[in-house]
Amino acid sequence: MKMILAPILFLIVGISLVGFFLYLVKNPLTTGKKEPDNQITSVCLKEKCFAVELATTPVQQARGLMGREKLDNNKGMLFVFQKEGIYPFWMKDTLIPLDMIWIDSNNKIVFISQNAQPCKSLICPQINPGVNAMYVLEINSGISEELDLQLGDKCDIIS
Repeated sequence: MKMILAPILFLIVGISLVGFFLYLVKNPLTTGKKEPDNQITSVCLKEKCFAVELATTPVQQARGLMGREKLDNNKGMLFVFQKEGIYPFWMKDTLIPLDMIWIDSNNKIVFISQNAQPCKSLICPQINPGVNAMYVLEINSGISEELDLQLGDKCDIIS
């Protein structure tokens, strides 16, 4: 019985190691391969337009604006998801306060989190809109109030 188990165990461990190494080879976070730079587009809210970096890949979305020490008032980041869904965010390793604006597939604002503060602890609270969205726009804190943004307001996403 032991003679049969040893080769089977060896085979399982071998397959697991091969799978792990293949994961490392293909994963840009572990290989040092550069993730494609975020593309830039424009998002207009009322009379103000922002040059925004697009976060379209899981790696770009996980990184977001982490580590940025400043964000110009006419800049931001637009998270673009493949389908509408509920997308909670957090402020882990984000250094600047932000306004986060959830936008549905009809380009209507469905949720606004004003003045989300950086989180420096290991466990950070999530900001969960509880509504479906296709996009999340991050801009400097205070701008959504300055523009008097309201739920249902339309925005223009310019490709």
